[in-house]
Amino acid sequence: MYLVEDKGGAIALMLASLFFLGTWPAVLTMLERRGRLPQHTYLDYSITNLLAAVLIALTFGQLGDSKPGKPNFFTQLTQDNLPSVLFAMAGGIVLSLGNLATQYAWAYVGLSVTEIISSSMCVVIGTTMNYFLDDKINRAEILFPGVGCFLVAACLGSVVHSSNAADNKKKLAASTTNYKINSYEENGSNVANEDLENGPGSSQKVGKAKAGTAEYLIQLEKQRSIKVFGKNMFLGLVIVFFAGVCFSLFSPAFNLATNDQWHTLKDGVPHLVVYTAFFYFSISCFVIGIGLNLWFLYHPVLGLEKSSFGAYLNDWNGRQWAMLAGFLCGFGNGFQFMGGQAAGYAAADAVQALPLVSTFWGVVLFGEYRKSSKRTYILLFSMLSMFVVAVAVLMASAGHRKS
Repeated sequence: MYLVEDKGGAIALMLASLFFLGTWPAVLTMLERRGRLPQHTYLDYSITNLLAAVLIALTFGQLGDSKPGKPNFFTQLTQDNLPSVLFAMAGGIVLSLGNLATQYAWAYVGLSVTEIISSSMCVVIGTTMNYFLDDKINRAEILFPGVGCFLVAACLGSVVHSSNAADNKKKLAASTTNYKINSYEENGSNVANEDLENGPGSSQKVGKAKAGTAEYLIQLEKQRSIKVFGKNMFLGLVIVFFAGVCFSLFSPAFNLATNDQWHTLKDGVPHLVVYTAFFYFSISCFVIGIGLNLWFLYHPVLGLEKSSFGAYLNDWNGRQWAMLAGFLCGFGNGFQFMGGQAAGYAAADAVQALPLVSTFWGVVLFGEYRKSSKRTYILLFSMLSMFVVAVAVLMASAGHRKS
């Protein structure tokens, strides 16, 4: 079994995890903006997300011989470690619920702000829990100022969302299409008033309108699968905060699964190694993701189209991207846990600075904040600056777990 033995290796894993976990949300956002139903996307994503955990367990978890107190993956599957298995599976459940919620929040609140608020909540709540679960191996005088930076960034994220929403409202009000935001509420799931249908560029795809313009926003609304015009943006924030609470619980649950701080295992039973715990964690994540999205196919939420399992099987439009997102998320979570086992899960929560990556993709791929006001740009820069400081401080707090 391969174990990360040094702080440098742990930080390298956390940086790789940061990139992976910041990129997969952008992939799923791209598919939603292209009109693919999120139920179809999440079903594909769930398959490869589990496959990534299996690959990690069969490779890293089986390399070399078992060590005292740290058996290989297959050996541990037969041991009496049910309490730790249940903690790992509980972590997978809350992570799956959080990921599922953010998939809808991205449409309402935007990729950048969704990731910022949910990640900040994860750090503020989850990192504090991990600090005490890890027997305070991280340096508190460094760790908690980093947590404070995340808290400030979360507040700035809410203000950025409010400012950008106001900018978009002004753009739509000044548009030559005379588009009315309330028209969406009146026409149900189709954006279909006369001015929009006959307006300039109405037959073009989003990619042919300039990012940041009213025409771009209108074309995006026509093309995307989750319609948001005329909807209460407060609903989006509620979804984001729900996701943040879920995210704040999965890492402490995984910590308990691998380190048994509450002494739930029988004497002589080895703690779950990170690879075995991640395997069980991913199984529960898979079951929840598949189960809920099969239900959502026939009972959609938030005004989405009704679908079927047959329609999902025949929907190959973007399937490869959804499966790539599953691999990115799976390996990102696995690397985060591997780094956390070596350097402390509180420090590993530095990967929750993933909005730095998500914001980059949001600006480059989706034109978020293009042609926004000066106030929005100042707030955005301030928010990102807080995240740069936060990730540096949390990584600097990394300790080393005693064997």
